[in-house]
Amino acid sequence: MALFLAYLLPLALLILTTFSLVLVFRKRKVANTKLPPGKTGWPLVGETPTFFSSGKKGKPENFIKARMEKYCPNVFKTSLFGENMAVFCGATGNKFLFSNENKIVTSWWPESVQKAMLFPSTEKESSSAAIEAKKQRGFLPEFLKAEALQKYVSIMDFMARNHFEKYWDHNKEVKVFSLSKKYTFALACKLFLSCEDPDHIARFAHPFSLLNAGLMTVPIDFPGTAFSLAKKGGKVIREELVAIIRKRKMDLSKKRESIDRDLLSCMLLSVDEDGKFMNEMEIANKIVGLFIASYDSTSAAITFVLNFLAEYPHVYDKVFKEQMEIAKSKRPKELLNWEDIQKMKYSWCVACEALRLTPPGQGGFREVIKDFTYAGFSIPKGWKTYWTVHSTHKDPQYFPNPERFDPSRFEGTGPAPFTFVPFGGGPRMCPGKEFARLEILVFMHNVVKKFKLEKAIPTEKIIYNPTPIPVHGLPVFLYPHEN
Repeated sequence: MALFLAYLLPLALLILTTFSLVLVFRKRKVANTKLPPGKTGWPLVGETPTFFSSGKKGKPENFIKARMEKYCPNVFKTSLFGENMAVFCGATGNKFLFSNENKIVTSWWPESVQKAMLFPSTEKESSSAAIEAKKQRGFLPEFLKAEALQKYVSIMDFMARNHFEKYWDHNKEVKVFSLSKKYTFALACKLFLSCEDPDHIARFAHPFSLLNAGLMTVPIDFPGTAFSLAKKGGKVIREELVAIIRKRKMDLSKKRESIDRDLLSCMLLSVDEDGKFMNEMEIANKIVGLFIASYDSTSAAITFVLNFLAEYPHVYDKVFKEQMEIAKSKRPKELLNWEDIQKMKYSWCVACEALRLTPPGQGGFREVIKDFTYAGFSIPKGWKTYWTVHSTHKDPQYFPNPERFDPSRFEGTGPAPFTFVPFGGGPRMCPGKEFARLEILVFMHNVVKKFKLEKAIPTEKIIYNPTPIPVHGLPVFLYPHEN
């Protein structure tokens, strides 16, 4: 025993000495690392309150612009959601992050998003963005392929006509924000889940509104907080989705070829590289994420397209002329088709300018998986990064007179690469970009061929939480066309 201890003591001292040297080396390495300039704010919360406050005041770009001017126009450090974060700015910063996806950075979301959206047992495995991206590439191409998108145009138009007949035609004034949400949510239920029952859709919509409101918040789980309500909403949604998934699996097993290939069917029939199917919790998690992207972001985009159409009569007149040429080429009650969408060139320029000035998504987070250097500064592994539309969308070097609403910016070749990024970029660019384009243009067509719009509150305030929200819901007066 004494002999054993004689050998053990030197070994323990050797291990302790080695460990101490490693710690000293790491401390010296960190001390010698030239991190981006900036400040991390308060303990634990960092600059998160200031980040949110700028959005609540309707100027989310102020948080970014102030730090670009004070610290560095290329990259600065901050602390958001309890994480050390490097914020990349400008077209060069966007290009760098988009081009290095899964090389030196990978997708990451704040704790509040993961805990509210995902099944608790899948949070850890869902954080592996490379694996998740492969799974997503398996089922989304089937749902978003060209043939499928062409089929969706007539469905979108049919549902839009019913929507306008029910909620717009007999009113002199409507609130655009709530009605755009109603339309996009019903459409997502139809195309994702083949769900058309109005009562079912209404029950489903309430927990989604709770989830949306608390996604990007400080994760304080006290009763009544936005985060607590978001968790409850997310739980209700996932349980409802699992019930729908189980029923669909039974239907597919009985009549596999006769079921419509909506998003849910595509996911149930999709296999990964190892030939394995996704389980029910994985599918529910992904559908929740796609609902958020499709329903919340697109409804915000539609709302502010209509906001600008109501605000700028000369822009409305050009959109009206383009859309009426398409409408006059159709037979009575004939639905829109893919070819009609391709003719809506000016209308899409208007939509893009609305997306530039009031983007539904404010940016995206990444996690650093390998130490790297950018603009002379070191970005350590484990840090988080953030790219944001607000470093380019209103920068006069990319968009002269940036506060002016000017759809002609998007004519011809359009803006310079990596300056207009409402859908992100690189491998993680929003895969539903074309789907969203169809939704927006179909809705625009149905609005302008029926009504001219006037804002009831010309100076209505806009806040961001995190999508843009008109504080009074964008009430507009409706003036039906005589013919």
